[in-house]
Amino acid sequence: MQLENDLKQLAQKGLSIEDIEFQLSLFRNGIPPVKLHRPASPGDGVIVMSQDEVVAMANFYRENASSLHIQKFVPASGAATRMFSEPITWYNKLSDGMSAGILLKEYPNARKFFAELKFFAFYDDLKSTMLANGVDISQTLTGSDYHTVLECLLFDSGLGYANKPKGLIPFHRYATGARTPLEEQMVEGAYYARRDDGTVSMHFTVSPEHLAAFEKLLDLKTPQLEADLDVKYSISLSVQDPSTDTVAVDLNNELFREKDETLVFRPGGHGALIENLNSLYCDLVFIKNIDNVVPDHHKQETYLYKLATAGMLLKLQEEVFFWLRLLTQHDYNEDIYQKALDFAQKQLNMDPYYIKSAGRESWQQLIDFLNRPLRVCGMVKNQGEPGGGPFWIKDANTGKVSLQIIESSQIDLNDPAQKAIFSVSTHFNPVDLVCSLKDFNGNKFDLKSYVDAHSGFISQKTKDGKVLKALELPGLWNGAMASWITLFVEVPLITFNPVKSVNDLLRPEHR
Repeated sequence: MQLENDLKQLAQKGLSIEDIEFQLSLFRNGIPPVKLHRPASPGDGVIVMSQDEVVAMANFYRENASSLHIQKFVPASGAATRMFSEPITWYNKLSDGMSAGILLKEYPNARKFFAELKFFAFYDDLKSTMLANGVDISQTLTGSDYHTVLECLLFDSGLGYANKPKGLIPFHRYATGARTPLEEQMVEGAYYARRDDGTVSMHFTVSPEHLAAFEKLLDLKTPQLEADLDVKYSISLSVQDPSTDTVAVDLNNELFREKDETLVFRPGGHGALIENLNSLYCDLVFIKNIDNVVPDHHKQETYLYKLATAGMLLKLQEEVFFWLRLLTQHDYNEDIYQKALDFAQKQLNMDPYYIKSAGRESWQQLIDFLNRPLRVCGMVKNQGEPGGGPFWIKDANTGKVSLQIIESSQIDLNDPAQKAIFSVSTHFNPVDLVCSLKDFNGNKFDLKSYVDAHSGFISQKTKDGKVLKALELPGLWNGAMASWITLFVEVPLITFNPVKSVNDLLRPEHR
């Protein structure tokens, strides 16, 4: 009966027994850490453009993008719980009897938060919501009743920001009202993802429970943005496919079950979004995280470098397609082969190990190398931010060296040599990608064919007081794109302004 119920549960999610067996093998055998070869750096994996080159590439994009179907892809399913984790802590401390004075003394971020509360774009909403509940926010702040303010801000009795998607929280204030990250992304899209007919195609991935809220805000805001920016938005939303959920196990790597014996599944992480990206039918797609936005007066640098990186991608794609057409339209020709090989090695960082044969077989291997999805990834100078960055890695099985975006959790930082390589990295991944999704014949790539299925993450979680092990699929811009042609290009720090905690909105870049 248990097996029968398991099969029903798998069928509901669109998973097979083979899927679960593969996931169990990862738990039992472990996922080996990535082997860093060296950091990617300027002149060695990271391209640094001069200002003239930036302008030239931006112009190349403007001149050559008119016939393309362009889209912007924004992962937007993240909740704001982490963004408001500190205010949640302050609320709990006040609930436990801590005085307002002690709170401000022990938590400098709380002191800054309440001192500058009126500068947040959500202040007016907070003020009106409290007033609707019969509470005057000015009197409340004067009396240092921070508990009441936080309760209205965080929980469903008020604004409920602790459980809302980050994309729906007001970030920036304008004379015409506040804007959420969703709206800021739409404004950005109008400047670099606009087609000649004025259409701006955008796709947001959202969590199922917040789908209706996104649709409501889009219905409310889209008409005015279209009028202001003279565009026509074509916006689609999707949720993470249940078939990308992964099974949980206990510490003995046996299936973790609820009290009623049903299997426990967990979301597969942002790597699962390769399915959503794969469903798009477009020539070129910009990818950017929902919270990496700035007000209009800070956007110009972002616009310029978005255009420039897209121009670099189109220029590179033009050359790739040129060589692919020559290689596929001719029989083996040593002169063509050597020139195409030279291009692949010098311009696309192709490792000599990729060609394993000679003659006609090497000809086909070169075609296979060139005929893959292509991405240009913006990288900012490392400012000590935690997280991933650009590295050369060495495949343990083939010995091939390739450029990859690697997270710290993929590395064995207990290995002094690996830690040393990681610690001297010069650049950081801001999630700023431009991707080409079609081949030289105009056919859409099946992006799932280019995923390194063995590059996910295993972590420990708790459920109902019990420890379980969870599996995250290879990250969208990590293992999910491991077999893409990849170039890294330096972009200015001003293009990277994520909001990880609420007080980040008080930084000059967000005012």
